[in-house]
Amino acid sequence: MNAENIALLTDSCADIPAEVLKQHSIYTVPFTITFPEGSYQDGVDIFPDDIYRRQPDEVIQTSLPSGAAIADTIQKIKDDGYHKAIAIMLSSGLSGCYQMVRMMAEETEGLDIAVFDSMSGSLGQAAMVLTVARWLEEGRTWDDILQMLPRLMKNTYPYFSVDTLEYLKRGGRIGKITALAGTALGIKPIISFDPVTGELASTHKIRGRHAAMKKLVQVAISHIDPAKRYNIMWAHGGTPEEGAQIAQMLREAAPDFVQEFSGEIDCTLASYVGPHLLGAAVQVLDDDM
Repeated sequence: MNAENIALLTDSCADIPAEVLKQHSIYTVPFTITFPEGSYQDGVDIFPDDIYRRQPDEVIQTSLPSGAAIADTIQKIKDDGYHKAIAIMLSSGLSGCYQMVRMMAEETEGLDIAVFDSMSGSLGQAAMVLTVARWLEEGRTWDDILQMLPRLMKNTYPYFSVDTLEYLKRGGRIGKITALAGTALGIKPIISFDPVTGELASTHKIRGRHAAMKKLVQVAISHIDPAKRYNIMWAHGGTPEEGAQIAQMLREAAPDFVQEFSGEIDCTLASYVGPHLLGAAVQVLDDDM
């Protein structure tokens, strides 16, 4: 029951499956992926497998959702009869999408839009969006959600394991991640988002893929407060079998979760990190959530 007629808006880097977007009536603006022959819209006419197939031999460029795509989406929200909207966008430490949507929201008439910088992406961003979707279905008010959402964002802890830093370096998205001379020796970095800047930052350096998977889950669940409820989430980049392993490890390590969210890494983030990324996260819920 969405009593105040509030819409939800995000971008394609939230990695929310299409059927889930439709189920919760979540509006999404796609990032742009560009190859020499032309540009595509992330999740609309290009998909992650296309990125992994072309990535080793081609330069992939990504850019913000177009102003026209954002304007059209805002207009669609208005046409669908919504009076207010909450937008949760990819970390400003990786992209200017948040600033662009905020600027356009300020110029929009006839629709109140509250725009939030997730300081996250992928499964972290998705968990924020989907928890707010649940709040709306429960009939939470606009004022309640705006008051709770900053706390929810701080209580969401996503971590990722990547096979190599090569693609992050190639795309200039290395952020605060230290280049690892030992990558050739099987070092697998665990990365997250810096809570101050929203940039990518390394948290651990683990030798071996299996050890990195175990550490990924261990670090995520370390944020669980035994006195509080929590959600779990996981994601993969072109490696569904390992994604299923991460899911099972999370369920066994943190069996009392309220909700479980999952997704596949989008084209934009896949362009940054390369294939075989794995993600695990925990979202701690305060009593009023």
